[in-house]
Amino acid sequence: MAASTANSSRQADPSAFAAALVVGLLLLAASWTALHGWFFVESQIRDTRIYIKYGNRIAAGEVPYRDFRLEYPPGALPIFAAPALGHAPSSFDSYRRLFETLMFLAAALGLIAIWQALRCLAAGLWRTVSVLAVAGLAPLALGSVVLSRFDLWPAAICAGAVAALVCGRPRLGLALLGLGVATKLWPGVVVPFALAYVWRREGTRRALAVAGWFAGVLAAWVLPFLILSPAGLWHSISGQLTRPLQIESLGSSFLLVAHRFGLEITMRSSHGSQNLDGTGPFAIGIAQTVLQLAVLVVLLGAFARLRRPTPDEFVRYAAAAAVAFVALGKVLSPQFLIWLVPLVLLVRGRRGLVATALLGCAAILTQIWFPFRYWELALAFDPLSSWLVFARDLVLVGLLGTLAWPERAAA
Repeated sequence: MAASTANSSRQADPSAFAAALVVGLLLLAASWTALHGWFFVESQIRDTRIYIKYGNRIAAGEVPYRDFRLEYPPGALPIFAAPALGHAPSSFDSYRRLFETLMFLAAALGLIAIWQALRCLAAGLWRTVSVLAVAGLAPLALGSVVLSRFDLWPAAICAGAVAALVCGRPRLGLALLGLGVATKLWPGVVVPFALAYVWRREGTRRALAVAGWFAGVLAAWVLPFLILSPAGLWHSISGQLTRPLQIESLGSSFLLVAHRFGLEITMRSSHGSQNLDGTGPFAIGIAQTVLQLAVLVVLLGAFARLRRPTPDEFVRYAAAAAVAFVALGKVLSPQFLIWLVPLVLLVRGRRGLVATALLGCAAILTQIWFPFRYWELALAFDPLSSWLVFARDLVLVGLLGTLAWPERAAA
């Protein structure tokens, strides 16, 4: 009945829903502008300095993976190359401006995908306005990290895939997920849930067909580089799979707190991050990976048992899978929270409100210490930052519990 009412409201006044999108985009533009002033410009830690090296080498005609190594999948290459094309070697300032423009466009596309998904989820006007307003203001909670990481792009791709799936376009959804995995591996955690969703609703044959779209798009990006330089491509993937326990991860946060009470810990930089070194952190990293995989399997099993999952159930399980991947992973960088915004905001009802509040809390807790106190944390295990990391990671575990908790059985 509620969905029917929402649908009637949307059909009766489509201009109001278009206006909600405009409001969301205006808030996004205002947030983006604010990130270039105030305290946001202080102590920035920019991955853009890495991207410009890749971009200039690609623009100069070098072949990625064969002529130089990089740690990202092939789908990310256009994002690195575009700001340098036509004027390589690019200066940092010109590259940064163009890169930030691309990321703003990615954020806008992600917001549009959220809007389209809400339309297909039969969201009412009030919910649509609220969600888009939060999405538009999200960069302020996430902080300056959104300016110098390319994560807004795979997040937008994943949001578009979810929107396509809930709107009844599974081939487009799985094709976009193929592009997402080719760009940054993490959208792969949504793929099994997308295939299960299509399987339970439309049958095995349809699920296999859309799986072909996923595989085809992924192969189109990966195969050329696999042929040119299999070793170089494998290096980019294996480097991600073999990373040690990063200093901001859940297991590391417990060790940071334990350090306040006398536990000896050692930091070592590798794989482009700061990590805890030693037998204990190594064992915790393995245990954490096993737990991460186990939770994902449990979530998938629970979702696959649903006789005919609704679009809202798919959104909730996809969000829970993404949160499990982030919260329980061996690496938990601040930009990973960008991935969660579109998925969590689409979760319906009180569960969605609580989940959104927890994600906002996690983002703000992160911004208190990153980037301003990051090096104090990494080099000296700063007490305040250690407690903030611990609190943030527990909030993310709470977010996972909120999304994964089973629905109350009907009386």
